[in-house]
Amino acid sequence: MSITAERKTELIEQFRTSENDKGSVQVQVAILTERIRNITEHLRSMKKDYAGRRGLLVLVGKRSRLLQYLQRKDRPEYLRLIEALGLRR
Repeated sequence: MSITAERKTELIEQFRTSENDKGSVQVQVAILTERIRNITEHLRSMKKDYAGRRGLLVLVGKRSRLLQYLQRKDRPEYLRLIEALGLRR
C-alpha cells in the first residue's frame, strides 16, 4: 500500500528540477500521485476500509492544492507535469 524506496527514488530522479532537488512541487505531486494510485487499488478490494478512504481524500486534497499553486506560479510546468503523470484537469 505504501510506496517503495526504489520507486520513490525513481520519481525523484524523473521529476526533479535541479541536481539536489528532493522536495519541489513537481516531486511532491509525483509521489502523491503514486501513493494515491496505490491506495485506490487497495480500496478496490477492501471496500470497507473507511480509514484508508479518508487518507485517500486527504492525499487528493493535498495534491490538488499543490497543483493549484504550481498552476499559479508556472503554467507551462504545470501543463507538462499533468501530461507526464496522466492527470485529468
